[in-house]
Amino acid sequence: MARFSFILRRLVQLIPVAFGISIISFFLIHLIPGDPVAAILGNHYTAQTAAAMRAYLGLDKPLPVQYLVFLGHLFQGNLGDSIYYEQSVTSLILDRLPATIWLVTYAAVLALLLTITLGVYSGLKRNSIGDQLIRGTFMVALAMPAFWTGIMLIILLSVKVHLFPVSGFGQDIPDHLWHLFLPALTIALGFSAIMIRSLRNSVLQVLRTDYVETARAKGLPFRLILQRHILRNALLSTVTIFGVNIAFLMGSTVIIENVFALGGIGQLLVSSILQRDYAVVQGITLLLALFVVGINLLTDVVYTLLDPRVTYD
Repeated sequence: MARFSFILRRLVQLIPVAFGISIISFFLIHLIPGDPVAAILGNHYTAQTAAAMRAYLGLDKPLPVQYLVFLGHLFQGNLGDSIYYEQSVTSLILDRLPATIWLVTYAAVLALLLTITLGVYSGLKRNSIGDQLIRGTFMVALAMPAFWTGIMLIILLSVKVHLFPVSGFGQDIPDHLWHLFLPALTIALGFSAIMIRSLRNSVLQVLRTDYVETARAKGLPFRLILQRHILRNALLSTVTIFGVNIAFLMGSTVIIENVFALGGIGQLLVSSILQRDYAVVQGITLLLALFVVGINLLTDVVYTLLDPRVTYD
């Protein structure tokens, strides 16, 4: 019951957060230099046609009035219509959303596998050659820009070796896993670099605790000690870091979708910013922000499941 009340309170807190995000995203996109009407009309641009187009799109009204119109549509579940694509923003997002969901999920799974496997190994084998190699490799991965890492992987594993496709999303599940491996790995390398370091330090701290020494003195198998004592306690800080840095994962997704031409909402967001397609940018920004907040909520719930000492007060 306490957990349900906690989740309900956090969901209620999403309302002012979503309201604030809608304000920021709306006014920021309108402050970007450029004229969407000029982008639409192109060579047919004249003062009269531009004025008529602005009136038709509602861009001739003051910004506060435009925001209230946007907010009214939002309360009705309508994100508006795209200026450039001439279709509803909701349908545009739904068409592009599967590729992004696949990429985010794939990258998160790869990051967790890399983190748990290499972080625990690095902590257990402190100062070994393997530990130093892992720390050095992921330090470099953290320092490298995501787009540069993606381009290098394309050159090495797609162009040179022909193991993976250069771009695209694929047609079915095995095809998705094959096409998305390089972009997911690109994101996972940067994302897991922070968590591996944290998990390694947590493992070292847990190894020095009294309860681990007591378990060893009782003659328990090390595998059992690792599962019940070391891993469970060491993962607490990693879960927190995962939730805090989920925005990094989403930001990398926007960049990597453009590098690998995946056709997700990240690529749609970048193209819409360049085209000054206000409604699309506002809709995607709001969706991504709510996703980050939702993941943070899920992180808090998982943390309380791992550590019973944490209360919901």
